[in-house]
Amino acid sequence: MSNAVFPTLPGLTWDIKRSAEFKTTIVTGADGGETRIGNWVYPLWHWKLTYEFLRDDATDELRSLLGFFLARSGRLDDFLFLDPDDCEVTDQVIGVGDGTTAAFQCARGLGGYAEPVTVLREKPVIYLDGVRCPTGWSADLAAGRVTFAPVPARSAVITADLSYYWRVRFNIDIAEFNQFAEKLWDLQECTLVSVR
Repeated sequence: MSNAVFPTLPGLTWDIKRSAEFKTTIVTGADGGETRIGNWVYPLWHWKLTYEFLRDDATDELRSLLGFFLARSGRLDDFLFLDPDDCEVTDQVIGVGDGTTAAFQCARGLGGYAEPVTVLREKPVIYLDGVRCPTGWSADLAAGRVTFAPVPARSAVITADLSYYWRVRFNIDIAEFNQFAEKLWDLQECTLVSVR
């Protein structure tokens, strides 16, 4: 597991594709009725990135991305990815105090659905019942958890403003870079998949 951060480069096109994948087993009975079993609690996320140009000059864009891919050995090692459009939330509920629980997993919400955030970019801003709480807690950035001392009171709503990385790996073992002009390259398909 690497904490290297995927490089941010100017040649990334706006045609970024992001998709969510669940794994469901469906068993059909003799009467045609179905039993559905959800095999995963949270989805795997996929990104397809296209780089329309990577300069092979002093900017080192080509070498930066190619070197990053080589250092990960393709799909072997995971790393951190900053999705430019899905990397922060504000006023996100991360828990409700019960008088005994001290640690709370950070989360990101999407229209009534929430899933854990496992790697924080920086220390979050924490609120108890809407009031900023500057002390009395610590954050484990690598695990995306906040721990309180003392524990929050029963029914205290804990919210956070936080920014996060996605833990991902390459979804390919071959990266096909194409030289289309002198010192200019592209990468038409760079696919990433989330890991837990």
